[in-house]
Amino acid sequence: MPRWFQPETVTLEVGGRPLTIETGRLAKQAAGAALVTYGETVVLVTAVTAKPREGIDFFPLTVDFVEKTSAAGKIPGGFFKREGRLADREVLVSRFIDRAIRPLFPDWYRDETQITATVLSADGEFWPDIPAFVGASAALTISEIPFLGPISAVRVGRVDGVLVVNPLHSQLPSSDLELVVAGSRKALVMVEGSAQEIPENEILDALKFAHAAIVPQLDVQEDLSRRVGKAKKTAPPPADRADLVARVREKARAGLEQALSIRTKAERYAALKEADAAVVESFAADYRSERVALDTLEAVEKRREGYRALVDTVKHTLHDLRSELMRDRILTHGARIDGRTTTDIRPIACEVRVAPRAHGTGLFTRGETQALVYCTLGSSDDEQTIDALTERYEKQFLLHYNFPPFSVGEARPLRGPGRREVGHGNLAERALKAVLPPHEKFPYTIRVVAETLESNGSSSMAAVCGGALALMDAGVPISAPVAGIAMGLIQEGDRVAVLSDILGDEDHLGDMDFKVAGTRRGVTAVQMDIKIESVDWSVMERALQQANAGRQHILDCMEAETREDLKTLSARPELSRYAPRLEVIWIKPDRIRDIIGPGGRVIRAIQDTTGVKIDVEDSGRVTIFSPDLDALERGRAMVQELTQEAEIGRIYLGKVKRITDFGAFVEIFPGTDGLVHVSQLAEGRVERVTDVVSEGDEVLAKCIDIDPTGRIRLSRKEALADVAGRE
Repeated sequence: MPRWFQPETVTLEVGGRPLTIETGRLAKQAAGAALVTYGETVVLVTAVTAKPREGIDFFPLTVDFVEKTSAAGKIPGGFFKREGRLADREVLVSRFIDRAIRPLFPDWYRDETQITATVLSADGEFWPDIPAFVGASAALTISEIPFLGPISAVRVGRVDGVLVVNPLHSQLPSSDLELVVAGSRKALVMVEGSAQEIPENEILDALKFAHAAIVPQLDVQEDLSRRVGKAKKTAPPPADRADLVARVREKARAGLEQALSIRTKAERYAALKEADAAVVESFAADYRSERVALDTLEAVEKRREGYRALVDTVKHTLHDLRSELMRDRILTHGARIDGRTTTDIRPIACEVRVAPRAHGTGLFTRGETQALVYCTLGSSDDEQTIDALTERYEKQFLLHYNFPPFSVGEARPLRGPGRREVGHGNLAERALKAVLPPHEKFPYTIRVVAETLESNGSSSMAAVCGGALALMDAGVPISAPVAGIAMGLIQEGDRVAVLSDILGDEDHLGDMDFKVAGTRRGVTAVQMDIKIESVDWSVMERALQQANAGRQHILDCMEAETREDLKTLSARPELSRYAPRLEVIWIKPDRIRDIIGPGGRVIRAIQDTTGVKIDVEDSGRVTIFSPDLDALERGRAMVQELTQEAEIGRIYLGKVKRITDFGAFVEIFPGTDGLVHVSQLAEGRVERVTDVVSEGDEVLAKCIDIDPTGRIRLSRKEALADVAGRE
């Protein structure tokens, strides 16, 4: 092998299993490339850059996690037999990596940057998302891209009460906790996960456990970087604009302070926009009024660049000043934009049965955030088939989150759900899934749709609260109501303020976005993004406890607001009259053919005749759905008639189907007959069977025995005696 083709490799144990990072063999034209192997799961991650687009004032980062079915030895389903747009799981992993690495680039960096994680091999036990994250950090760390890493990530489970790093796929069903945690050497940078109503102190223990497992992964990435890392890009020399910045701050301070004192979002934004525009125009007008000779094209272009630089500096200074004023107001005076203290929750209003024909609805309003949430119940035909990389399964609970532009007063074209909608919906789905009844006890397909009507603060947590109301309104017997709250952080040195129920501005200008959902007993879902270098564990503990207090308050408000409709905040005892009724009966698997019939004719006839929907499983479970209770009963009766089994001791009115010398065969119900032996036809001796019964006669017959092969013995004599005894 040529010398230039020799890869560099580092290996360490993570969760008791080797994890290997390799570079220098694949994708060598990328700015950075890392091949991560964990078990037989292999992920290639590349990092590339391009020159920045002219005039942009943001960091254009794109992260894509791609699962190729060939990695698992599969051919894609569907007509085209080729991978298309990213599936929801790929989007969620892409977001997870993006959210963790995005804050770790310097403010001056504006180059187009793209991270692509491609699954090359998937073994079904080692999840590819963690290797993808490790690879993203390693690829950036060894490249010339100015990445402030490395960082890494682990998945934490708890199996039989013991915390486990990167549990296998087969272990997760027995785990009551699943957290994906990313961190640097100093602290955590991102958390995403779900739990089965676990107390906050146990969540904190799991986070500390995760961080301890992350640190060794940073050591090997730094070792790899020392061997093959490239020199990092450096910041361009900053222009000396200290005088301009000082003048902008002096001119803008009074107007911004006045605008930030307005408590209503729309009015505040209008005032801020007006104040910003006035300052920008003032400095721009002064620049335009300067007399400068523009006698060459070079002079004209230089003048244009100077104007753009001036406007950019003024806008950035206004943004920084707005952030400083808001943060200082909270840290110094404990007063937030809308006048609340750090622990206050905005006013809450709740309603159910908002849409009369829906199976269940919940309208949850908290301040200027509002979500209208629908719950719809369906049959197994409505389940979503997930054709994942290494498995195929049916999904019976779906939560879809929508964020229309009018919710923030904007006019934009309506498009399909973006990455944000997918991520928020997944968070709310995990929060509510923990309290759903087992599918065996409540065999409906459940779809929850959260429509964000207003947004100023966490609409995903409003979707959780409204979703719990909608489920209870629909009559879904959840184990406990769920509420969610978004926490924020303002930290300047030793001064720290933890904020409950943050506004949009507090999220944008703050240092942490920490969403916690759960019941009165514990946490069911958590999501955290850190925007600063580190957060002390004591601050994390304080945020969790403050979130718990806020969640209890929200649950109190939900109960008080819906007391007349939902007694003690629990599910209605009956489903909506518009919801399909459902009944489950069990039959022997060998009787399934009796329901289906040749070519499905029998089951279609039942459905067409009664209007019910019938689902038959190989196990013998038969589920009958119908919005009409009478139709449900008719369908059930027809199924039972086709599949009923003889019961010893039961008397039937049957029909004689065939006569033999030793007895008569009597059909006790369609498709099932038994033998009445000549000795069981009547009291005393019977010479000929035809002396007592003839073909076509209806006779009473009692089932007296069923042998191991299923043959039924009947007695007319005992049936008549039993009837006479009752009379």
